[in-house]
Order: sequence, then C-alpha cells, then structure tokens
Amino acid sequence: MNKKSIASPFKKFLKTESASGILLLAATLLALIWANSPFRDSYSALWDYKIGFKSEHLELYKPLILWINDGLMAVFFFLIGLEIKREFLIGELNSTKKLAFPLFGALGGMLFPVLFFILLNEDPETAHGWGVPMATDIAFSLAVLNTLGKRIPLSLKVFLTAFAIVDDIGAVLVIALFYSTSIDITLISIAIGLLAFLYFIAHKGFYSHYVTFMFGAVIWVLFLKAGIHPTVAGILMAFAVPIRQKAHTPEFLANLSQIMDNIKNAKVSPKPILSKEQINEIDNLDHWIEDYQSPLQLLEHKLHDIVAYAIIPIFALANAGVLIIDSNTHLDSSLIIHIALCLVLGNSIGITTVITTVKKLKIIEVPKEINGQHIVGVSFLAGIGFTMAIFIASLAFAKSPEFLGSAKIGVLLGSLISAIIGYIILRLNKSDNEEEELSTTS
Repeated sequence: MNKKSIASPFKKFLKTESASGILLLAATLLALIWANSPFRDSYSALWDYKIGFKSEHLELYKPLILWINDGLMAVFFFLIGLEIKREFLIGELNSTKKLAFPLFGALGGMLFPVLFFILLNEDPETAHGWGVPMATDIAFSLAVLNTLGKRIPLSLKVFLTAFAIVDDIGAVLVIALFYSTSIDITLISIAIGLLAFLYFIAHKGFYSHYVTFMFGAVIWVLFLKAGIHPTVAGILMAFAVPIRQKAHTPEFLANLSQIMDNIKNAKVSPKPILSKEQINEIDNLDHWIEDYQSPLQLLEHKLHDIVAYAIIPIFALANAGVLIIDSNTHLDSSLIIHIALCLVLGNSIGITTVITTVKKLKIIEVPKEINGQHIVGVSFLAGIGFTMAIFIASLAFAKSPEFLGSAKIGVLLGSLISAIIGYIILRLNKSDNEEEELSTTS
C-alpha cells in the first residue's frame, strides 16, 4: 500500500475534524451569548427541563443536560473506543515504535497539568478538579493545525491525532476510577457479565448491530445505576465490535461480477419493480457487502459525522453557557486562573520536556520532518482542552455550580490562549517548501 492511499482517508478525517472544530466554536459562542443575554432564563430552563419515564422498578427521569452528558456523550465515547481499538490493532498505535512517540507526549500532557494544579490549588473544596486540565480536544486542535496548511507536515498531524487518542484513554481511566460515585457491586457485575458475553460471541465470529445496540442500552443503564459514569460503558462496548472482514477483496469482486452477470441475464419486469431473480441477486449483494465490510470500520464511518456535526456541538451548546456578566454570579478567580495556567503551561512544558528528554535518551524516534518548534507549537495546541475538560469539570463540580462555572471559564480561557500561542509558534516556523523557495530565489 503506497503513502498516498494511506494519506487520503487521513486527510479526509482531518477535514471532518476541522469543520467540526469550527462548528464547535460557533456553538460555544452561541451558548455564551445566550447565557449572558436577556434570554438567559430560557437557556437554563431548556437544559434543566426533565424528560424520561418512571415505573415501579425503574426510573430514568433526568434533566435534558444529563441526557446529553450521560447519553449522547456515551455515543461519543463509543466512537472513541472504536478509534482506540482500530489504532491499536492496525493503526498508528499498533507497534511499540509507533506508540512510543505519542505515548510519551501524552504522558507529559497529562501528568504535568495535574501536577501544576495540585501545586497551585490551595482550596480543599476545588481539589477534586485536578483532572480538568489533563484532556486535549482533538477537533479544536486539529482545526487550528489545519489552518496552517502546508507549513505543517502530515506526520505532525498524525502525531497530534495519536497523542489525542492516548490522552483520551487516560481521561477515560480517570473518569472511571476517580469521578464515579459509590459503586453497586451487584449491578456492575451483571454489566461486566453481559460485556463478557458480547466479547465471547464476537470472538467466536458472531456479530449483530441489533444485538450490540440492545445489550448496549442495558449495559448503559446498569452502569448509570451502579454509580460508574455511563460513558465508560460506551468505551467498553466498542471493544465488542470486531474489526475483521468475513470476505476479502478477491472473493468479494468475484461474487460481485457473478451477481452483475446474473442481474443482466435475469428476467426484466415491464413494471417499475424488480423481478424475482433480480430481488434474489440484490439479497446476495447485500449479504456479500455485509461480509466485505469491517463492522468496526462501518460503525466508525457512520458515527463520525453524527458525533462531529451533532453530538459535540450540542454538548458545547448545553455546557459552555457560563453566566459571566451578572453581579450576582460568584466566580472563583483562583480556580479560573489555575485551570487556565495548567492547560497552557502544564501541557506545553510537560509535552516539550518529556519528548525532548526521551528523544535525547534515544527511547523514541521523532520523524525527520518534525523539528523542535513543531513540538513546542503542538504542545501548546494540546492545551486546548474544551470538550473533555468541560465534561470532566461537570463531573468534578456537579454539586458546586459556582466552581463548575469557574472551571468552565478557566477551560475556555486556557484553551483560547493555548490556541493563539500554538498557532503563532507554528505560523512562524518555516516549512521545508518555503526554505527551498528562499534558497532558489537567492
């Protein structure tokens, strides 16, 4: 497989993420304007409106914002799980050599912001927010990176994508281990049993979208009621989706050719309907298409646009509306500053320091086209925490509205500063093409 065939789908992915980043920014601005306008009451009333159902044995009656944060975001995490599984099996994380570069970068980008927060924070009531500045938003960061065009080598974009995936794994573990409430062992045991059954039948070659969806809904409810954040169920469900193909390209093409011949030779109905022979061949075609497609790749392809263009912008609209211009609003300025500093300095110092150190120790090999200025610039872009950072903040300060509002402002401020600094550093970095043009001119 040549480099062009690998780069094309990746470039398409980058375009989707960049467009998603722009839509995410628009939703964020709309939320901020709405929440601080004369119509602010309607903003709060919309997301606080309770919907669901109640019965004698089960109650799922929650405010709309929780259906978004617990329900829609479970789909987001399911997609992340699919991406993680694909990357580990056949992608940019499928070997020690490929994994080392983004892994060490992600470790620096997670550990240093947490360390900075612990050192800066002096209020025991806000100590639970240590996980907020450790997450990177891939949509926003890639959107900024893409505005720089040919100045940025493709390998740097691959690094940022792989880095964000490793970072997501860390964030999911933090959510599961530190931001879940008291756990009901019975319910979680049932959920794990159902997951184990799905893994087993997938391993044996059986997979059905319908079975996965039904089991997923039950497992999501069990996680919710057990006290573990249900988005974790989304990640775990993804690993039950197989990546294998039942039919490979030569076999598929041979059968496709046979089906085409059979359709050509089949009796043609004079009415605007298919003949019985044609219907049978279409059924055969559906069968071979299903066997030819990887279930994981198909789901990832179907969900990517839904998540990028609907779920993430809706999440931003529901969560980014922080009341700022109101004398009655109590904000914690220290928390705002600490989170912003941790996003900006924690990521930039942490990633640059760790990558530089392990590179000198020859533990990792950095692609030749990526220079030191690229690493520094991307380390600042990693401070764009938005989606995951706000999500963790909503868990950390769920019972403290004033701290939650302050944390969100800190995330928005830190992300904005990180984006600007990262963009400037990368913008000032001369690409190989520009250097060649300058040398030719002189």
